[in-house]
Amino acid sequence: MNIISETSSNGVIERGFVLDEVTGVLFSPESGSTGAPLILSGHSGGVHKRAPGLVANAHHLVTELGYSVAAIDAPGHGDRPRNERDQQWVAQMQAARAAGESLAPVITEFNLSLAERAVPEWQATIDALQQLPEIGPDAPIGFGGMTLGVVTGLLLVAAEPRITAASFGPVFVFDELLDAAKSITVPVEFLIAWDDEEIDPRPGLALFDACGSLDKSVHVYPGRHNRMRGVPADSRSRFFARHLNGTAV
Repeated sequence: MNIISETSSNGVIERGFVLDEVTGVLFSPESGSTGAPLILSGHSGGVHKRAPGLVANAHHLVTELGYSVAAIDAPGHGDRPRNERDQQWVAQMQAARAAGESLAPVITEFNLSLAERAVPEWQATIDALQQLPEIGPDAPIGFGGMTLGVVTGLLLVAAEPRITAASFGPVFVFDELLDAAKSITVPVEFLIAWDDEEIDPRPGLALFDACGSLDKSVHVYPGRHNRMRGVPADSRSRFFARHLNGTAV
């Protein structure tokens, strides 16, 4: 892992890094975080590791709980160029949106491909982060994501025993996600936007039902997947504090 940039403000250190072809950012407390939990943050489709909502949530976890938060660009996102097939999928989505057609068929195929490529990249990122002295091999690890981040997270959590809690937002649900959810046994929470015109919320309830965890919760909120109303700013913070360091909140 090569650190390529470092800035510090408002109690948060942000370090940009490159690991092989993967570009990422690590948010950590200026005061240090040795042994504190590490949260892996999966960004939504079409954005990147420094999307405003992701950065705001990362800063909240760092300043309020003292956690470290890592995010990487999905293949073809942020600082990573798209390959020809990814460009075709993006064009198909744009055409479907312009025609008023459902995006689900294209997004399902596209996101599954991105997630399958991203899982080993996240695992290599965990390996590298655990070598940093402020994280180490014993720091509890959680995962949080929305849309594309959920697809990646479900496949990753199902395959990666080092992740011990996960929080998932709205997502287009398809069979491969239901299969992955069945094998997940760590504590999980699902956040569902009930008024979304693009992402039908009802399959999200089926995904919750399919999850194999005995410690799972679902929270349904008004609004769209990118504008859920009534979600407290520290919703995920409370979940991770409860399951990663045993804080009763």
